[in-house]
Amino acid sequence: MEHTILIIDDESKIRSLLSRIIELEGFKVLQSATAKEGLKLLTTNEVMVVLSDVKLPDANGVELVVEIKKIRPYVEVINLTAFGTIADGVTAMRNGAFDYITKGDDNDKIIPLLHKALEKAKLQARVFDLEKKVGLKHSFETIIGSSPAIKEAISLAQKVAVTDTTVLLLGETGTGKEVFAQAIHYGSPRRNKPFVALNCSGFNPELLESELFGYKEGAFTGANKDKKGLLEEANEGTLFLDEIGEMNIDLQAKLLRVLENQTFIKMGGTQTSKVNVRIIAATNRDLKAESDKGNFRSDLYYRLSVFAIVLPSLSQRKGDIVLLAKHYLKDFSAKVNRNELSMDKAFIDYLNNHHWKGNIRELKNIIERAVILANGEVIGADLLPYEFNSGATEAGAMDMAMMEKQHIVKVLNYARGNKTETARLLGIGLTTLYRKIEEYQIS
Repeated sequence: MEHTILIIDDESKIRSLLSRIIELEGFKVLQSATAKEGLKLLTTNEVMVVLSDVKLPDANGVELVVEIKKIRPYVEVINLTAFGTIADGVTAMRNGAFDYITKGDDNDKIIPLLHKALEKAKLQARVFDLEKKVGLKHSFETIIGSSPAIKEAISLAQKVAVTDTTVLLLGETGTGKEVFAQAIHYGSPRRNKPFVALNCSGFNPELLESELFGYKEGAFTGANKDKKGLLEEANEGTLFLDEIGEMNIDLQAKLLRVLENQTFIKMGGTQTSKVNVRIIAATNRDLKAESDKGNFRSDLYYRLSVFAIVLPSLSQRKGDIVLLAKHYLKDFSAKVNRNELSMDKAFIDYLNNHHWKGNIRELKNIIERAVILANGEVIGADLLPYEFNSGATEAGAMDMAMMEKQHIVKVLNYARGNKTETARLLGIGLTTLYRKIEEYQIS
């Protein structure tokens, strides 16, 4: 692949000489006598490396590095100067230049340096492209639904995304709070910085504190070295705290300090650490009621709920059920290398009439399970879990017990005997699965 190098220098002889040398290496070369013309060429061509003179008629080449990076962040810039100074060199590197060299004295360095800069630029271009794809994957456009309730939630999230405001996402379990948190992050100026998620219900208070704030060596038994907390991992980005209502009240005071002045102290430490992080929190609890009862700090509640967004349950957006089901059907069909399946009318009717306690997460699991169990191209009501058929007769119950056994066997085979994965796909607890295996004498 032929890579493009841009030379920005007002001396035509220098440009021509450099251009001939670089073209002999197999590169395509663009030339510009001014910064303005160079930036224009940069926007219309896939340039990988820029060689820029420091003294240009309309700009300082050292400061031009910043403008180049704004247009194409992955491009590497090598500054050329007739009279190098340490101050200019330091500024150039601070602005993101790859190197700063003197014309004439360092001519023999240009080609090796160009190859090194190109390798770094290619790597950065791949990372940039990957980040762009990740951003698109988690954008607001990927949130499925056309009901008024979900449209209102998306509209509010889009408005707050471009700010740095703390956001509190409220809603039942399985309504897509982490999906919204990611969309807010990737729709914000912090999109190219880390997005770190932490489920507060997954840890005891001591572990949660160490995960969140990190610790110093010797803070507790087993703390053999310093460890960064997730606050530091998320620095300049976003920290998503799911199930915030489960956080210990003592730990809530430490989180409040982070929200108020972006500082904290590691476990076992004495020095204050500073971060620049946006907090998005989520809960399925009524935090106002919890704070009134004294179970949640009222000052933290008011600090978190500066901008609250209520995510609707699936029962509040019935018109989106089939849309979501079709999306997951397409997704899971592709994952198991099957032609895209369809749903029959009875299956769709059951979906529309079901009370979705687990919301989108429950629907997603049901579709994944149905795809695994399907033998033909159409998914029928017989592939639905048994709670959808609660009015079965005694004889029907016996048939359904047989179907249940067959389903469990099929999912076990699909999961290659992994019982934890099987339980997840079936939507039951692991202990329930073991009981069913024993009950049906499944080997």
